[in-house]
Amino acid sequence: MQATATTFDNEQENPPLNSRNKVVVASLIGTAIEFFDFYIYATAAVIVFPHIFFPQGDPTAATLQSLATFAIAFVARPIGSAVFGHFGDRVGRKVTLVASLLTMGISTVVIGLLPSYETIGVMAPLLLALARFGQGLGLGGEWGGAALLATENAPPRKRALYGSFPQLGAPIGFFFANGTFLLLSWLLTDEQFMNWGWRVPFIFSAVLVLIGLYVRVSLHETPVFAKVAAAKKQVKVPLGTLLTKHVRVTVLGTFIMLATYTLFYIMTVYSMTFSTSPQGLGMPRNEVLWMLMMAVIGFGVMVPIAGLLADKFGRRKSMIVITTLIILFALFVFPPLLGSGNPALVMAYLLIGLSLMGLTFGPMGALLPELFPTEVRYTGASFSYNVSSILGASVAPYIAAWLQANYGLTYVGIYLAVMAALTLTALLLTHETKHQSL
Repeated sequence: MQATATTFDNEQENPPLNSRNKVVVASLIGTAIEFFDFYIYATAAVIVFPHIFFPQGDPTAATLQSLATFAIAFVARPIGSAVFGHFGDRVGRKVTLVASLLTMGISTVVIGLLPSYETIGVMAPLLLALARFGQGLGLGGEWGGAALLATENAPPRKRALYGSFPQLGAPIGFFFANGTFLLLSWLLTDEQFMNWGWRVPFIFSAVLVLIGLYVRVSLHETPVFAKVAAAKKQVKVPLGTLLTKHVRVTVLGTFIMLATYTLFYIMTVYSMTFSTSPQGLGMPRNEVLWMLMMAVIGFGVMVPIAGLLADKFGRRKSMIVITTLIILFALFVFPPLLGSGNPALVMAYLLIGLSLMGLTFGPMGALLPELFPTEVRYTGASFSYNVSSILGASVAPYIAAWLQANYGLTYVGIYLAVMAALTLTALLLTHETKHQSL
């Protein structure tokens, strides 16, 4: 009995650690799958869903309706952050990450199996909206858990680098989402693609989810949470504690993410819409998909570089410089390059913008979790991240399309600059978190 008790006490004080390779794979693969699922919807919402799930007649109206269902997931994400954050802070990071991945994966496969508007009428867009809500619910719990998995297993001086591991899932997921659609477009005729080909990536995501689950169930709980659980220091209602004791930092975290979200969805969803539509540049769909795939490499390369910079110079200082660069890009670089219609200049626009995206997204995996204490960290990081998605990502393609149609591309750039200015203000009001202990 003595030996058993001693072993148990040692496990509480020194919980088992996850290897670096396991942390990298488990945090990256989950977010890669989640973002793959999310981005195939974003792509399909522009090029497929207006023709499949909505009444035909006015192409512009059908596209706007499709983008409206795209926005539903962003409303669901804060709900997902509250639900999964509650269990992540009460029960543990590991089991919650498995549940969020399942929620996202099942919802995505369902989208690939839905009948069209011609088959079941108005039920088609309603079921699409419901499945999209499920996607958002799952993603609402995914990112925060993956970021905590990385940062709570990281050495103190490498937290931003480790925090960039789940961030790499975004460009990887986006690359394979666009690559899948591009491959299908090459292999299939337009009629085959619109009839059934677009369903393939949604259904195929089931295989990726099974791989992600296999990796995650083999994890140990993070050592930071294991110590809190052993001391029974979990709070009863993490969201209640967050909104009563940590309101200021929650609001700042929300606005710190604003420029990141707005930039990314203007660079991807809006750029795809504007570049391929007859009312915009009228470029071939495959050409734009290929350009986005090449540009997202810049996104992926910059993510770990941003993590290294944040570890060396601090999260706050690095993000202030990067956000200022986004404002300059929005005001002086974005409109003339995208508006030129020249493929080389459009490619330059995508590469610069998505490289800036990598720089601003990379440090977030450490910055947001570090703003919150352990007992509400899952809820706090997830809630800030996902509430910001409503203010930034959910409406960005719609607002940008409306501004361009009514006032021109210059005002789309001004819109992005204003969002980045709000982020810059929040950064100036926050504190440096580089040296604090988790």
